[in-house]
Amino acid sequence: MTAAPPVTRAGTAAGARVAIRVHDLVKRYGALEAVRGIGFEVGEGEIFGVIGPDGAGKTSTFQIAAGVMEATSGGVEVFGEPALVSRSRTGYLTQNFSLYPDLTVDENIRYIGDLRRVPKKEIAERGLRYLRMFDMDRFRDRLAGKLSGGMKQKLALACALVPEPRVLLLDEPTTGVDPVSRREFWDTLAHLAADGLTILLATPYLDEAERCHRVALMHQGELHEIGTPVELREKLGAKRIELRTTNLALAEQILSPMAGPGREIIDVQRFGDRLDLLAPRPEAALGIAEKALGGAGLAIHDTTLDEPTLENTFVARLRALGQEIHDEPFPARRSQADRAGQVAIGASALTKQFGTFTAVHNVSLEVKYGEIYGLLGANGAGKTTTIKMLCGLLEPTGGGVRLAGRTGELKTSEVRQRIGYMSQKFSLYNDLSIEENLEFFAGVYGVPEGEREEKKRWVLEFSGLAGREKQITGSLPQGWKQRVAFGAAIMHEPRVLFLDEPTSGVDPLARRSFWKMINRLADAGTAILVTTHYLEEAEQCNRLGMMVAGELVAEDTPTAIKATQEGNLLELVTDAPQKALDLLKSGTERWRVSLFGDRLHVITNDDAATGERIYREKLAAAGIQVLLAKQGRFSLEDVFIGVVEKARLQGKVGSED
Repeated sequence: MTAAPPVTRAGTAAGARVAIRVHDLVKRYGALEAVRGIGFEVGEGEIFGVIGPDGAGKTSTFQIAAGVMEATSGGVEVFGEPALVSRSRTGYLTQNFSLYPDLTVDENIRYIGDLRRVPKKEIAERGLRYLRMFDMDRFRDRLAGKLSGGMKQKLALACALVPEPRVLLLDEPTTGVDPVSRREFWDTLAHLAADGLTILLATPYLDEAERCHRVALMHQGELHEIGTPVELREKLGAKRIELRTTNLALAEQILSPMAGPGREIIDVQRFGDRLDLLAPRPEAALGIAEKALGGAGLAIHDTTLDEPTLENTFVARLRALGQEIHDEPFPARRSQADRAGQVAIGASALTKQFGTFTAVHNVSLEVKYGEIYGLLGANGAGKTTTIKMLCGLLEPTGGGVRLAGRTGELKTSEVRQRIGYMSQKFSLYNDLSIEENLEFFAGVYGVPEGEREEKKRWVLEFSGLAGREKQITGSLPQGWKQRVAFGAAIMHEPRVLFLDEPTSGVDPLARRSFWKMINRLADAGTAILVTTHYLEEAEQCNRLGMMVAGELVAEDTPTAIKATQEGNLLELVTDAPQKALDLLKSGTERWRVSLFGDRLHVITNDDAATGERIYREKLAAAGIQVLLAKQGRFSLEDVFIGVVEKARLQGKVGSED
């Protein structure tokens, strides 16, 4: 065995050994070159993230690193040995759950432990240790198929850790996992890395990539950027301007053609109650925006300057490489604009009981035509039950529903033709071709024969799958399936659209395409209710409702909800991040402290200056030096987790608990 040489990187001590070395890696599938001679190194105890659009070559790279696929040329070494030889020391979580739904939590752990030849006594000891670490030991006898998405991922991770690998490969591990579980999952990864486990991870969620020590951007089989999240954002050389005006649709329409690589405005992105402009010179960009919008009679009401996100960096870099957002105009034949302002979806004191359990309690809400409403909640909060009642699939125990102008009996063909529904769990038939799926749903939704070919062509163009309509749907990656499913749900131009996690597993560029289309539908008068676990995306909604334990506990615009957050957020960089995290969590509510790479985010009820002094003194007493401290801005995820955790302290818990 060859000894692994040292590697130096940000966030760890110099001299950390190379755990994973990828060198001149090439993978071809016939004429398709999926991976094109890439190379990088990951240090022992590092969390290294690989980000890139669908089809970038990430999964092929992971499969070769796991030793389950051979490279065409080049290779991957794990602690100096070929990946194939070192498989026994490598844990691998694939995109699809590798659990047995008919086995219990304990039985899944025992099966994997036996398969990896772990002694029976150690399987039991390690399994219990990891289940306790993930707060899942009370679910040991529950069938895996009955677990929520977040709990399944925790169990899959526990199974991967039972053999005690030295390297862990995670291919999009938190797709479909709620924000609370995602943060717990990442806190666990940080602990494991601090204990020496090396983690190579792919994710479509760029807020997650912020938690990695280093990140690599992969596109069309090649690596284009490697660095810490801070380095990548700084390399962009731009600031983010949050701009608020009366008519966002018109403002976006005016400013978008003026944006692009090398211009004063690099990018324009529309959110639910603002536009985000990316600009190298903010003052110059604002001057251009004021002049352009003023010419159309639009006044800028408010602006806020902030640092770019990693997603801004990712999108700007891909656009500089020539990859653009799919933006095909939808071939609409009917307008919903005459209903603007009327209530499309209404719930009044909506309640649903299953036996003695109350899944939804006294929920009242309204969604108007032309509005995008986001319904947020952790797993078990009651979102799915609420949506099923709102769209007439489930009878409420109490309260009333109004849908597309109808009350009372909603299971009629007339109502069905007025709504579209995209479910995360079932949207397409995997054993049919893309074309067959589109033809089936066109028939179910009653799309007129004369419109079908045009609508199907649009779905294929929007999905980036033109010319591949004969491909079996089950062979598509998750992100592409979501695009086709979205297209199928809107071919009949519904008045009301329900979207259940529509962009789960979708890369940032494709996510932009989704939201451009969603905004256009809303601008044309469609009422849209959407659920998402990606809270940066939730800011695209006009209004949000947050559910906890079956109750609607907060409702307002994204900006207004963030403004209600009490206290201040501090960002601390220390010389011992994991030790600092453990210390601060032990002295406060755990949800108030989280680790992002080498940076701590701490929510304090004190003013920023007092909070900084208190935490500096507390950390110094434990021998931990604060290298940098500054006040940060609350994200929607910070607010959401605070709402959920405060509700839990009041005794409100979701059904999975």
